[in-house]
Amino acid sequence: MNNTKKGFILNTKAGYFRNGGVDVMAFDDIYPAGHQSGVSILMHGNRVATNGDIRFEQTPGQWQPLPKQGERVLDAEANTITTQLRYPDMDNHLKGFNPMIYPDYAFEYKVTVKGEENAVLVTVDLDRPIPEEYLGKMCFNLELFPGALFGKPWIMDKKQGIFPQQANGPTLQLPTNYDQTATLPGSGDILADRKRLSGDKQGYNPIIADDIIAEPYAVGYKFTVRPDDPYNRFTVESKTSELKLYDGRMNHNNGWFVLSGEVPAGASKGAIQWVITPNVVEDWLYTPVVQTSQVGYHPNQPKTAFVELDQRDSAREPIRLVRITENGEEEVFSASGSAWGRFLRYNYLQLDFSDVREEGLYKVCYGKSESSVFRIAEDIYDRGVWQPVLEYFLPVQMCHMRVNEKYRVWHDLCHDDDARMAPVSYNHIDGYVQGPSTLCDYKPGDSVPGLNVGGWHDAGDFDLRVESQAGETYILSLAQEAFNVNYDVTSVDQIRKVTEIHQPDGKNDLQQQIEHGALSVVGGYRALGRLYRGIICNDLRQYVLLGDSAAMTDNVKGNGDDRWVFTEDNPPRELTTAAQLAAASRTLKGFNDVLSVQALEAAEELYAVTRVENDHARSAKIHAAVELFLTTGKCEYREHLLSESAFIAQNIKRLGWIIARSVHAVNDMDFTAAIRTAMVELKAEMDVLSAETPYGIPYRPHIWGAGWDIQRLGFEYYFLHKAFPDIFAPDLLYNALNFILGCHPGSNTASFASGVGAKSATVAYGLNRADWSYIPGGVISGTALIRPDFPELLTFPFLWQQTEYVLGGGSSHYMFLVLAAQQLLKK
Repeated sequence: MNNTKKGFILNTKAGYFRNGGVDVMAFDDIYPAGHQSGVSILMHGNRVATNGDIRFEQTPGQWQPLPKQGERVLDAEANTITTQLRYPDMDNHLKGFNPMIYPDYAFEYKVTVKGEENAVLVTVDLDRPIPEEYLGKMCFNLELFPGALFGKPWIMDKKQGIFPQQANGPTLQLPTNYDQTATLPGSGDILADRKRLSGDKQGYNPIIADDIIAEPYAVGYKFTVRPDDPYNRFTVESKTSELKLYDGRMNHNNGWFVLSGEVPAGASKGAIQWVITPNVVEDWLYTPVVQTSQVGYHPNQPKTAFVELDQRDSAREPIRLVRITENGEEEVFSASGSAWGRFLRYNYLQLDFSDVREEGLYKVCYGKSESSVFRIAEDIYDRGVWQPVLEYFLPVQMCHMRVNEKYRVWHDLCHDDDARMAPVSYNHIDGYVQGPSTLCDYKPGDSVPGLNVGGWHDAGDFDLRVESQAGETYILSLAQEAFNVNYDVTSVDQIRKVTEIHQPDGKNDLQQQIEHGALSVVGGYRALGRLYRGIICNDLRQYVLLGDSAAMTDNVKGNGDDRWVFTEDNPPRELTTAAQLAAASRTLKGFNDVLSVQALEAAEELYAVTRVENDHARSAKIHAAVELFLTTGKCEYREHLLSESAFIAQNIKRLGWIIARSVHAVNDMDFTAAIRTAMVELKAEMDVLSAETPYGIPYRPHIWGAGWDIQRLGFEYYFLHKAFPDIFAPDLLYNALNFILGCHPGSNTASFASGVGAKSATVAYGLNRADWSYIPGGVISGTALIRPDFPELLTFPFLWQQTEYVLGGGSSHYMFLVLAAQQLLKK
């Protein structure tokens, strides 16, 4: 790289073109279904366009065909990035995770992106001209992020317009070139029932089909986005086919605006040629971002503010801590801060203000940038921080219930017709796989009794995965044991199947939620004679449901809209579930004694009959032995742990937190000594990883937001600290909590916990995402990575890798973290 050159120059170390504050990336990201791939444009700190690539539709959705990416070559001398691609990507298709419909047409192509002064030239070379039947369909698309464009202007040649808040008609009927029923098998009664749900007797599915799209807003050869804004203005000029501006939300609620150019007839080399010219604001620097907890801090808590800076910004200003009183602002102190260094694309300064213990309102300022206002107070975690998880999120997610909140109905009674046995030798669109047998006495299509009780909807998919249900139950059980939570603001009536938020019923809400999870897992085990793999809708039209979960089925058992129950032979999952049920049994004792006994019976049976064939299952059996020993005190479980001492020590990274829960109860000097030695090594490894980030936690972002993983780490760390406080100081737990509450990379410093803190994620991927809304206490996946180095958290409800809620650890791990901090800090 030659830094003296002007214009868009390929930085081979970074892997993309850079011109001042504008970056153009090409096929470094690998997640097109999540709007992260192809040619992408970042302008002055914001990603404005992505997924520049060949598609078979103008406004493709989640299940449309995607190419297989091949070699990617960076040529500094030519100032180009060239990527080889091919259709179809049968590797992805055959995995069965998506019901993609692939046309009977295979071809290869390459996309070359070349920096040319203040523009980049995008050229597509096909291996041959496309067949006539794909003319008007095959195109090069560039997706434009809608959340930043609503109400903003565009210009196409001589035509102008405003990006609308909602998709507007009229619609356009396109010819269909391939069988729209290709993913709907037609054998077996249960499949025939499902087929009838798809729209008509031929099984036509309007969710998969893209034959009806929006008419383009404009057609021309030169298109300008945001002509009013120098920081977001860019122009695309086509040297080949016309450009057409589409609204992808017409046929997919989660769609983006799409600029599309059709592949011309007879073209191969240079079939597509676009010149993209982003406006570059001279001397622009990323505005410093001040990151603190959006909630605040306990007086005894370590307190660090972070300042995120453009790596080109050499100026340094003092960091000021300001207290806010009834008379206005007063500076507490000012310091230069310590330089941490570079992480991803930014430099970081840190300000340690742990010595400030006086209660009050504060903010941290750096130049013209400042944090949200936060509190320092002893009661910082006593109200409205962990409580919304139990008060809102878990009740709203409850399946097989009607959920009311005074005048509001979150959802009506749902899935009371659960469930029919899934077809054999079947691969479901969401990854569930039923093998050649049902593994139980029920035949495909049989109604299985006892499954219409308990459980929580997972995110926006409404399914019940056993690991989510048992995992959530487990985390809540450990929270009840560790913190003796006694909180009652919700009424749960399992007989009437009604939940009333903010209507106390004299029962502990946390124990009621533990009961609700155990009812599903234990009920499934007793009904099937084994664990269910999961319970999920059987049709794609149901799967994409936005809104009331009660609209998915008619609550009448035995017809074609019933959800399916899947089974599997999975020893690691079965043994892990045994551990989780054993813990639930303890917390249910005295609250629901019958369910407590049933949970323990299931756990012990699973432990006894499940085979161990690999290290994963071996680890899971150790987990089960830990919880069963803590529940029953039986010698056989203790003896198993002692016999696995060497394996546990060798796998301390995976098993450390688990064995920490029982090591002192086992009460064996040699065992404790071996575990302690391994723990010292584990802590040293964690320290090395934590030092890689300014936030003091192990964090290596990939694509998805890492919030859930960091919460899980903090949850596990609590048990390490409790067992070996001299080895594991509590700091990492506090750092993990602060990461969730606002101390994370990128310009969006919102708390990942919806409705918690001064600024939080109030647009999220939950059941009400179509309304651009949120569920209090839901915790999103968080800041994602736009490869290779751009942290991003958009205000957009349809990016599951950034804003999705989840069961089995998302919100419950967060709640546990807050309760842990509250407990440790009050000592």
